[in-house]
Amino acid sequence: MAQQANPPNSGTRNAGLLYVLLTLVALASASLCSAQTPGRAPTLTVAPVPLVTAQRAQATMVNLNFRVPPGYHINSNTPKSEFLIPTALKMDLPTDIILGKIEYPVGDDRSFPFSPDEKLSVYSGDFTIAVAVHPLHSVVPGKYVMHGVLRYQACDNSACYPPKSVPVSFDVKVVKEPADRKANPAQSPHVH
Repeated sequence: MAQQANPPNSGTRNAGLLYVLLTLVALASASLCSAQTPGRAPTLTVAPVPLVTAQRAQATMVNLNFRVPPGYHINSNTPKSEFLIPTALKMDLPTDIILGKIEYPVGDDRSFPFSPDEKLSVYSGDFTIAVAVHPLHSVVPGKYVMHGVLRYQACDNSACYPPKSVPVSFDVKVVKEPADRKANPAQSPHVH
């Protein structure tokens, strides 16, 4: 009876392919187990923002106060790994109102049981993001609604949940800039 001959290096090739497949399955399983926890992701709360009064042609800072539920944390705006999802505020402002600098708080460096040797930059409890709102000189004085979303990823001490977004909105009352008081009133060109 004749034996079927295997092509040269087929055993090595098959072993390599098997290794690659097992590695992919292991990585997929590990990422599913450690990256997301089944169930509902916790939701941040946003404190109501009192009416903001802003002068035309001048930047006004607005504080947005958030709360992370107890037992959870979220990545800061500058996480220490490229694989972590940063907390980011996106605003959609009316025409002729410009968004200035967004100031994120510094995150707390903490380590967790799932990675005890690595410190992560996170927010927990209460934190504030400051936003500069700048109505241009062309804005008609009146009340405007600012809309946006805060995108974040919440985690507990053992795993992370899928990213979520929480809506953010506040009202800005745009007022005229004060008249320049240094101008002299019109005077008669005639000497009396």
